[in-house]
Amino acid sequence: MLTTASAVTAAALGRFTASTTPRRSVHKNVVSRSHVDANGLVLPHGGSLKCSLLEGQARADALKRAQGMKRINIASRENGDLIMMGIGGFSPLNKFMGRADWKSVCEKFLLADGTFWPIPITMSVDKDVAKATKRGEEIALFFKPRNEIVGTIKVDDVWEMTKKERDFECQNVFTTCDPEHPGVKMVMEQKAFNMGGNIVTLSEGEYPEKYKGIYMRPAEVRQKFAARKWKTIAALQLRNPMHRSHEYLAKIAAEVCDGVFIHSLVGNLKPGDIPAEVRVKCIDALVSKYFVPANVMQGGYPLDMRYGGPREALLHALFRQNYGCSHMIIGRDHAGVGNYYGPFDAHYIFDKIPTPADPNKALQCQPMRIDWTFYCVKCDGMASLRTCPHDKKDRVIVSGTMVRKLLSEKGELPDHFGRTEVIEILRKYYENLTEKVEVKLHKAATM
Repeated sequence: MLTTASAVTAAALGRFTASTTPRRSVHKNVVSRSHVDANGLVLPHGGSLKCSLLEGQARADALKRAQGMKRINIASRENGDLIMMGIGGFSPLNKFMGRADWKSVCEKFLLADGTFWPIPITMSVDKDVAKATKRGEEIALFFKPRNEIVGTIKVDDVWEMTKKERDFECQNVFTTCDPEHPGVKMVMEQKAFNMGGNIVTLSEGEYPEKYKGIYMRPAEVRQKFAARKWKTIAALQLRNPMHRSHEYLAKIAAEVCDGVFIHSLVGNLKPGDIPAEVRVKCIDALVSKYFVPANVMQGGYPLDMRYGGPREALLHALFRQNYGCSHMIIGRDHAGVGNYYGPFDAHYIFDKIPTPADPNKALQCQPMRIDWTFYCVKCDGMASLRTCPHDKKDRVIVSGTMVRKLLSEKGELPDHFGRTEVIEILRKYYENLTEKVEVKLHKAATM
């Protein structure tokens, strides 16, 4: 395994093997038994959950203090990151990164203290705010969409994000500076300076009520895993409605793990993507009719999608470790967008990351790498390139992007694209849309 900074930087710059064939081994069977808690679950990243969320009287007191502080408006992505730090999802991180952490993460996949971390977690501010802020100052974080103070930051670093530094971040993290890439667009449109410092989280926003029973904190999920006596758990990342390939991936994992955690993003997506409440209904329909309920659990998390491809796959594995998952299902074009990444770049990157000697600083959640999946008419069922010997003409390639495009244009889906119950939920959603957004197909959706 490559561990040098130069090797890691090469991966960061996007020099992955250009291939459509994934790495052969599917996954490592178990997490080291020396790195588990009393219930046999993988320990959180850093060794324990680190939560900055205040509740009860402590929260009331902190809110009262925050009312007298200078305020900064934060963006949706930053609010999601703040909540994840609050509930322990980003353990051991409890701060928006300063310049040293930001640079080290971009270049080496490591925080400045040597802890593995794949994507910068930063907060941007306007120039006038940056110039008027002193190190050590406490500032209230305000989220306009909810008209509330959602946290505070104790500032320990402020630096300008010049074009050179934005390009540096985008090229390392997203492997491109193309402004059409939604992740790049977020970085290029953020405010002029970044501000780092320890945070306190004061609100989980709408998530606990809007997604009651779905949105859960890592500690809650761990308790549920322990109650079921699960020790090996595979997480399935979802940002699209659950189609036949997703179902197949989950069922492969259910065969070799104690349980599967279907974990949906309930934060913001790009225009044209399907909202979380619709996706949750689709998962409910599938789980209730096509899974053994004792072997699967559904959950939601509050982040905005970054569309960071391989780097975001690593972040997905990292915070799933905090939720108690031993494995992360990595299929085709995980967390990808457009044609920016190869279909299995997210498989390869797990073999290119640094492995700190301290297990608490290393990524412990293992990838469950699964090949290209599809419905094969001749096989008469779901299959993959590793199991199906037939020609392309016999296969129905199932893609979330293709599903969205066909339904948004009132087209007919080929047989076996999705379960009838799911397709009906999606049809009703699109029939009621008043504003249409063009869905662009990328190469991986049509191969």
